[in-house]
Amino acid sequence: MLLIDDYEDAREMYGFYLTRQGYRVEEAADGHVALDKAVTLVPDIILMDLSLPGIDGWELARMLKRDARTAEIPIIALTAHALNGEEQRARGAGCDAFVTKPCLPQTLAAELARVLHESTLRS
Repeated sequence: MLLIDDYEDAREMYGFYLTRQGYRVEEAADGHVALDKAVTLVPDIILMDLSLPGIDGWELARMLKRDARTAEIPIIALTAHALNGEEQRARGAGCDAFVTKPCLPQTLAAELARVLHESTLRS
């Protein structure tokens, strides 16, 4: 799994919890590093904040979905963008799911399991 968030506290909290749940978590703090890691590691799933330095999450999602090497990786937007229409905008950019921060780690883990299960069914 690739966890992308520019806030170290968020990466630390979610990364710690998800590691304890059995996930192998790689982290990135900006869009450029995230793009490099996604292409190199080809993770099973990406959790991504949409407000990122460098390449923002909206553009990064579009880039990942256009690239044959990363197009099939499910992306969960993990964001504080809770305004009306933001979920549709994120899905339009290529995100497969949308979770609003702050959220309980258990809520995030449940959404991860759901998206990974759906991804397995599509394969």
